[in-house]
Amino acid sequence: MERTEKFLKEAGTYYLATVDGDQARVRPFGTINNFEGKLYIQTGKSKDVSKQIHANPKVEICAFMNGEWLRVACTLVEDDRREARVAMLEAYPSLQNMYSADDGNTEVFYMKDATATFSAFTHAPEVEKF
Repeated sequence: MERTEKFLKEAGTYYLATVDGDQARVRPFGTINNFEGKLYIQTGKSKDVSKQIHANPKVEICAFMNGEWLRVACTLVEDDRREARVAMLEAYPSLQNMYSADDGNTEVFYMKDATATFSAFTHAPEVEKF
């Protein structure tokens, strides 16, 4: 999990793919936080992406950096604890302009049953599971 976390943080932006009915949806994300030994992302409950995750929590994340790309296939699990939301907002202070731990909108999900595949044209794929 450590290599995945490091890659996503250093890349800065990754793309989260969800399913909306029979249509794939992809959008940029930037939050990744290690809380209690699990990797978390954050969004707002009012967004379509939240509704899509709740309907089908199997997602894929993709990031590219320095000629290497990372794909993470996982199931997202909502963590409704205030402590998890606070940890995310403390890790990303810029989010505090739009979100707060008790606003009823902020939600965080952790990655479960994740398979992270690191690929490049210069080496064979390398896999990290967590």
